[in-house]
Amino acid sequence: MSKLTEDTLESDYKGSALLKLLSYMKPYLGWFILCLVFILALTGFDLYRPVLIGDAIDLFESEGNYDVIVETAVKYTIVLVFGFIFNISQTWLLQKTGQKIILSIRRELYVHIQSLSSRYFDLTPVGKLVTRVTNDVEALNEMYSGILVRLFRNIVKITGLAAIMLLLDWRLALISFVLLPVVVVLTVIFRRIARETYRLSRTRLTDLNTFLSENISGMRIIQIFGREKRKFEEFDNKSYKLYKAYYREMMVFAIFRPLIYLLSVVSLMIVLGVGSQEVLGSVISIGTLYIFAQYIQSFFDPIQELAEQFSTLQSSIASAEKIFTILNEEPLVKEAEEPVMLPQIKGRIEFSHVWFAYDNENYVLRDVSFVIEPGQKVAFVGATGAGKSSILNLIGRYYDIQKGNIYIDGVDIRQLSKKQLRSAIGQMQQDVFIFEGTVESNIRLYNEDITPEEVKKAAEYVNASHFIEKLPHGYSEPVSERGSTFSAGERQLLSFARTLAHKPSILVMDEATANIDTETELLIQEALEKLMEGRTTIMVAHRLSTIQHADCIMVMHKGKIREQGTHQELLAQGGIYKKLYELQIHHEISA
Repeated sequence: MSKLTEDTLESDYKGSALLKLLSYMKPYLGWFILCLVFILALTGFDLYRPVLIGDAIDLFESEGNYDVIVETAVKYTIVLVFGFIFNISQTWLLQKTGQKIILSIRRELYVHIQSLSSRYFDLTPVGKLVTRVTNDVEALNEMYSGILVRLFRNIVKITGLAAIMLLLDWRLALISFVLLPVVVVLTVIFRRIARETYRLSRTRLTDLNTFLSENISGMRIIQIFGREKRKFEEFDNKSYKLYKAYYREMMVFAIFRPLIYLLSVVSLMIVLGVGSQEVLGSVISIGTLYIFAQYIQSFFDPIQELAEQFSTLQSSIASAEKIFTILNEEPLVKEAEEPVMLPQIKGRIEFSHVWFAYDNENYVLRDVSFVIEPGQKVAFVGATGAGKSSILNLIGRYYDIQKGNIYIDGVDIRQLSKKQLRSAIGQMQQDVFIFEGTVESNIRLYNEDITPEEVKKAAEYVNASHFIEKLPHGYSEPVSERGSTFSAGERQLLSFARTLAHKPSILVMDEATANIDTETELLIQEALEKLMEGRTTIMVAHRLSTIQHADCIMVMHKGKIREQGTHQELLAQGGIYKKLYELQIHHEISA
């Protein structure tokens, strides 16, 4: 997805992101209501404590009875104990609920990413997706585990404080609120700046993670070409931009908080000045002035917290906008509403006037038609970019075609179940991906239906057992990321064993033996012949010697099938295939 498209989607979510975030609270609505009850009780305690002490001051002044102090101390202790219990209960409920919601969002996001089409991953950096699933999801935690409930608490507290102050002395209350318009204006400005600041910092963090993901994966190339200094300069530039974004975020916070505190001090000075005159004039009591002084301090605290919570909420919304751009992404290859489930996929493949382009414009396949019968061995050859690998991708329906039809066993693959289709196709590619885990888990791919005996049998078929059994822990040997401790040939043999273990009906080999030395290739040739027996096999190879025994060889050129036939038939035609064959023979003799 381009940056322009992502920014456009984020702006579309500006008004709805919060509503979408709130929708995740529905399963836990009862817990949140209970938390709100605790919040109301805690707010009531906060409002009651100054009144309790203020009344005690007035009673002690008028009666001079020390029992009032003892009685007030007991009441105050009881209020503190209940407040402590409610506070613990509320915190525990919020944290537990927040973590459950975050877990739910993270699961939903990962499942959705798995459903996206290959084209999306062709265009989207891995680091960006990692940031969305980790950093951006975690940024939502604070909102669910505190912000929303504390927002409610502060709004209730401000309303309660204002109401009680007006009831005690409406004139002194209005004087206390004289600076409130200034606070409101500052809060509105702060919210606007904070939202843009948080969005910028999230974007900079994504850029840095994307850079790290790409360059750490390609560190060997960087070291081979001696580009460490240049790559460090790029990293330093992105890191400095992230630092500036966080610095700006900090400065916004550092300016706003002292301003609100200054206004609270000025307001307190005004109240104490005016209130002292009213006490001297016997208009109000000392206890009432004490209550007002406490309430003024308490009044600006929730306002300040509200602004800070709004800023955190802006951060959560900024992260949510980026998360929802992914959740809003629709798979290009969609499952049929009522997919056809075949009793068994036999392996008949038919391309009928197929046109295909990755970008919907530049066609890599042009009016391609052919039929592969079940159990037939077919090879595709041709120059790089002729469209050979694209045909393999289309058979597994990793991309959808623009024109024409592709049939498996007489059924259009767009009507077949994607899961059944792909489980019937065993792909063996040149670029092998090995996952972190064990040798056995890489062959089985966590499919519990495949027994350890079947894993070993598959490894023996491709002669992978020769090196596996020499490992210290055999099939339980830990495998590092991407299988870096294995040679290229060993990784390829593991991928062969993985394919065999899943018992496919159709075999697809895209330069599958390119990374295997001649001796190893000879060892697995017999096993591959056994494997291909009774299975439809499609091969792509540049070494024509590996596909000479195919039932049919199709020669691709500029997206079209120019020639097809057996090895001998194509040589007899004297066309493109013969030229390719002669070039390879000449190259091997020269070497």
